[in-house]
Amino acid sequence: MRLRPATPDDVPALLAFWKTAAEDTNRVGDDAAAVTALIARDPEALLLAVEGDEIVGSLIAGFDGWRCHLYRFAVHPDRRRRGIGKVLLEAAEQRFHDFGGRRADAMVLDDNTLAHHAWTAGGYAAQPQWRRWVKDL
Repeated sequence: MRLRPATPDDVPALLAFWKTAAEDTNRVGDDAAAVTALIARDPEALLLAVEGDEIVGSLIAGFDGWRCHLYRFAVHPDRRRRGIGKVLLEAAEQRFHDFGGRRADAMVLDDNTLAHHAWTAGGYAAQPQWRRWVKDL
């Protein structure tokens, strides 16, 4: 397994991977145009774990100049519990450290208890006093 940034050529396979490995994949903005725009804007933000040519993990490590945000943390169901998620998180945290980031956050669905275990193992904790507010544009 190796880590590398996503490229525009990865987008179709990545969207298919998320349908298999990620939760809530039918949101507004989770499409080829949005992922391609992310890669164009910040070519190092979308980290992929790959085995051969197969995507086995992903994590978006976005930095807006102030906050560090983590999105689309996913590991292929057949490859879970092998350290792929840990390697992705460590790479994202190193990216944030290199930018001078001081705190990372992740949005995790309340019902995604499998993800809760992964985030907890990575040293993250839920903040019960926060609730995410959204508006599709």
